[in-house]
This record gives sequence, C-alpha cells and structure tokens, in this order.
Amino acid sequence: MLYPIGIQNFEKIREGGYVYVDKTDLIHQIVRTGGYYFLSRPRRFGKSLLISTMEAYFQGKKGLFKGLAIENLEKDWTEYPVLHLDLSGVTYTDENVLNEKMESALSQWEQKYGIDNTFTVDGIRFENIIKTAYEKTGKPVVILIDEYDKPLLDSAGNETLREAFRSRLQGFYSVMKSQDGKLRFGFLTGVTKLGKLSIFSGLNNLNDISMNFRYADICGISEKDLHAYFDESVREMAEANGISQEECYAKLKDYYDGYHFCEESEDIYNPFSLLNALNGQRFRDYWYETGTPTFVVKALRSGKFNLEDLTLEGVPVSALGGVNADDSDPVPVLYQSGYLTIQSYDERWQSYTLKYPNKEVERGFMECLAKTYVPSASYNSPFSVRKFVEDFERGDAESLMRRFEAFFADADYEIVGDAELYFQNTMYVMCKLMGQYTQVERHTSNGRMDIVVQTDKYVYIMELKMDASADEALQQIEEKGYAKPFAADTRRIFKIGVGFSSETRRIKEWKMA
Repeated sequence: MLYPIGIQNFEKIREGGYVYVDKTDLIHQIVRTGGYYFLSRPRRFGKSLLISTMEAYFQGKKGLFKGLAIENLEKDWTEYPVLHLDLSGVTYTDENVLNEKMESALSQWEQKYGIDNTFTVDGIRFENIIKTAYEKTGKPVVILIDEYDKPLLDSAGNETLREAFRSRLQGFYSVMKSQDGKLRFGFLTGVTKLGKLSIFSGLNNLNDISMNFRYADICGISEKDLHAYFDESVREMAEANGISQEECYAKLKDYYDGYHFCEESEDIYNPFSLLNALNGQRFRDYWYETGTPTFVVKALRSGKFNLEDLTLEGVPVSALGGVNADDSDPVPVLYQSGYLTIQSYDERWQSYTLKYPNKEVERGFMECLAKTYVPSASYNSPFSVRKFVEDFERGDAESLMRRFEAFFADADYEIVGDAELYFQNTMYVMCKLMGQYTQVERHTSNGRMDIVVQTDKYVYIMELKMDASADEALQQIEEKGYAKPFAADTRRIFKIGVGFSSETRRIKEWKMA
C-alpha cells in the first residue's frame, strides 16, 4: 500500500495510486449549499488535502473522483474559476515574506486571466481578479484559502508585526463580501479562529463548521475508516511487532486516536501519525515537533498559569470557538492546535471537560514544556529525567535529593512570576516526564504538594512545602497518614520532607524518616 505521507495534492494522490480515505460525500454536502465556510483543525490533519480535493472538484475533474462517493452524487461537474491561496510553507518573520507570498499569488491569477495590473493594494487587485474571472468565464468564482492564520500565528509576541499582518489580510478577505454576487463558494482553513483580531469582521456570513457534528471527521481518520481502509496494514504491523491484530488496533488507538471536535464526535485519529506508524510499522511519536505555539509559551513564561489547569472541567462552549490574541489563557489555543481535545460535555452547564488526545501528544507536549520550563533537564545533563528515575530505582534517596537540590539551584529564572506557581509547575513537568518510566502520583491542596513514586522495590512519599521547614513537611506525612496505604507493603518506604524557599527559588532543606 502506498501511503500519502506529506502529499497534500489530491490529483497526485489519485494518479499516483496512493490510498485515499474518501470524504467526498461530506464535501458534496458542503458545496451544494454554496456560501462561505471556515474549518479549524490542528496542523497535519489533512486541511490542505481537503482544499486540494475541493479545487479538483470545482475544476470539473470528474475522472479523479472515479470510484469515490461524489461520483454518484454529482450530476453536473461544472468547471468554475478557482482562486486558491495557500499561506503555508513559509515562516512569516517580517512583512517582506507576506509581501512576496501575496505578490506571487496575485500575479499568477492576473497572468491567468490576462490582467494588466495597475494597482498596488492587495484588496483592489483581488477584487479586479474576481471581476475579470467572472466576466471571462461566465461562471461565479470559487475562493479557497488554506492556513489563513499562518502569518498571525508566526508573529505571536510581536504585536506590531501581527497588527500589520492583521490589517492587510482583513482588507484582502473583506473583498469576498463586496463581491458576493460573483462568487460561487468560499472555504477557509486554519489552526485557530482568532477572535479579537477581527480577521473575519468583513465576513459576517461565514459558517464555522469546526465544531459541527456533521463534519467532525471531514479531516482525520475515524475508527470505521481505519478498519475499512487499513485492516491489512494493521495486520502486517501486528506481525512486525509480535502482537495480535486486536492488540495492534488497541495500541494504535492509545497512541494516535482520541480527538473529538464536538460533543457528539466519534474518536478521530491524527492522519499524519497514523499513516507514518503504519508505513514504518513502529509505535513512535510522529506528529509532535520541537516547539509549542509562541502564544502558549508567552502565557506560561509570564508565570500566571498553573499547568494543572491544562486539562480541566467547566470550559465554557464559547471559549473554544475563538482565541483572543491579548488573552493570557492558553486553553483555547491548546484545544484548537490539537494539544487538548474534548473529553465530555455537560449539557446543564454548557461546558466541556478537556484532556490530552493520546499518549503521543501528551508526551510530546511535556517534553516541549521541559525544554521551555526546565531546560536544565536536557537528556545529557546531570538533571535529565533518566538520572532521577535511576536514583528512584536504585533506592538512593540521598543522591535523589542532592540532585533535586542542585536542579533548582541551577535554574536559570527564565520564567518569572509567582514563585510558588513556578515551583508547582516545575514539579508538575518533572513528574509527568518521570511518569513515563515509573509510577508517579501527585496530590495538591492549597498550594501544598505531595508526591508518591513507586518502583518494584521502593515507595517514596515526598511532601513539599513552600516557605516551611522539612520537619513540618514530615509531620504532615504522619498526620495525614500518607504511608497507611503501604502498611502491608514489603517494599522499603522513604518518607521525605522538603522545604522550598520562595525568595531563593531553591530547596531550603530536606529530611528523611
């Protein structure tokens, strides 16, 4: 089987014999209504392929759709003039990058329709192109815009540049409203819907289908798709890994499934990760790339956000529909960019509970947070997660605590803000990373944190207190009976009290009992 990894062109996939998961019935359902649509999905989720498929459909390329659902649904196969703008593929570090991208697209369209351009403003040129295409072909124009928000996401943190991009793109997109009578269809995709940037203020009739249950799996691969298109591939992968086919299905689900784009959504697999796994026949992290959205990093570095709240209950419906660029809450952008997804919906309160979609995303995000939040924990340093885990597994509590002491003493203070929150977030990331290799449980209450780490031979009960003594921490372990669940346990139990100083941001003292 040929897997279309990294191939976003529908024509190339169909003519090259690559596997194509048929979503054309949903495309037909959308395009038959006309109008303007917006779809938000995480990166590498098939948005560009969706746009390319729509382009081929509106170009009347019936032969490419042979055997697909839309072949029997569409009767006319009318060819329309299509204006396809793809803003992906480059990093928008300054205005010149957007200048060249827009100039390239506009000049190609002008050349195609024989226009001698005399204008310099994007919006005026775009309007002239639409009018000319309409007049010369006698058909209304189709506009497809892929990754509309790429310049805005790339410029997060640089408000001057972002405002320049916003103003320019808003003027460009608003042409669609003024030329409504000459347009057949419009479709825009992106990772986020940026609320206060008002990028869509000129398109008040834009239909956002990002959380519409009818189109939950228009991008991505459902469980039904996996069995229908890839059953033989899963069988081969199971054999390559020495497991049963049922176990392989379960492991693929654990690693790459779990996305929900509305409360009624079935589980959706990340197509990029799934195809890479089936092609390489290995369970590895494929989707995650180094770095997290600049907007999220900025919010975390401000020291105002507790990482415990990244998966939480009571997220209002309105919070997930748009991202406010000047807001310090990273939860909406984490949802829209694919780091969090919907776990459940509370109809009474009209709110969501969020979660990490799967192991791949959670592990990758935590490793990114480690690079951002605790950079001294890199793999080749004395503070790598492996070193801490080895101390736990050897039962070397003295070495473990000396390593924790040195770890906080080595902190570079890149993240400012509340010291207690800094401490809690640092321990949160460390525990999540160590939890990949050993059993780590954490309980927090009123700013105090106790950690229980279990290996095959040892149990560590650690109480960490802010601006308090190690004796007070040990006393709480006894008073709260944290060791009682392990009373009949044959493993050695370490009780460790830790006092952390908010002034120095270091461990002030620690004691064992």
